[in-house]
Amino acid sequence: MSSPNLDVDAVLAFVTIADVQSFTKAANILGSTQGAISVKLKRLEARLGHQLIERTPRLVRLSAHGALFVEPAREFLAAHHRAIAALSAERRQFRLGIAMHVAGPEVPTLLARLNERDPALTIEVHMDDSRQLLEAFDCAALDAVIVRLEDGRGDGEDLGPEHFGWFAAPGFEHRPGEPLRLAALAPCCHVRDIAAQALDRANIAWTEVFVGSSHAVTAAVSAGLAVGALSCRLAPPDSIEVSQRFGLPPLPPSRIMLHSTLSDRRTREALLTLAAAYREHRTTRQAIKPD
Repeated sequence: MSSPNLDVDAVLAFVTIADVQSFTKAANILGSTQGAISVKLKRLEARLGHQLIERTPRLVRLSAHGALFVEPAREFLAAHHRAIAALSAERRQFRLGIAMHVAGPEVPTLLARLNERDPALTIEVHMDDSRQLLEAFDCAALDAVIVRLEDGRGDGEDLGPEHFGWFAAPGFEHRPGEPLRLAALAPCCHVRDIAAQALDRANIAWTEVFVGSSHAVTAAVSAGLAVGALSCRLAPPDSIEVSQRFGLPPLPPSRIMLHSTLSDRRTREALLTLAAAYREHRTTRQAIKPD
């Protein structure tokens, strides 16, 4: 029995639906209609002989066969784009800004996935504080930015939640009756503000013993100098969450947003790849580590 031939547009429709878990959003990303991508998906499922997407009024998700097929489908699309790019002399530039307090271990994966998706794309990455990045974005100096919701606007692509906790080195000691020693980012940082407000509402005395960049704060936490209010995803791997140990208040979550004004198909596909890679890897340390 011969293997079925795969249609590139149909596979792209399937992968897009799988990534955004919505037929409507997938149609918008691909510049198509919901009906058109539904037809493409049905033809692909008929050709493969398996249902790939399970769809209910409230939920769109991969079927068991879809979960097996989605990664080979990505590889198929990547190979297709590499083949097309090999015959094209066109080079395009994509200028991406990532806020320093958002950037984490997933950044190399994001860049590798973008390059795999479109080898003709020259990726220029800028890392700065959110305010500077958003100003550059508004002036068209950047094509896309990744920031936290409270640092920007709510009209971008929602990449998912960002959870926070109180982290310290395993050997950190906090003596009852003494102010909590806190390592914090610069005073303009939103996480610092919500941490201070949470401590004040809980009537917990605190003092800043270290103020600096995100890398400096994580270094201070790892060294056992202080407790840090940090993203669970970005906390030092040698630290533990200590809210229960020291009776510290919970910190409200945030959202990570991707903003872009570009609308051509190739850029939309690059943004889709970027968003999917981010969602896959942001869960690496999202779960709070036990004390």
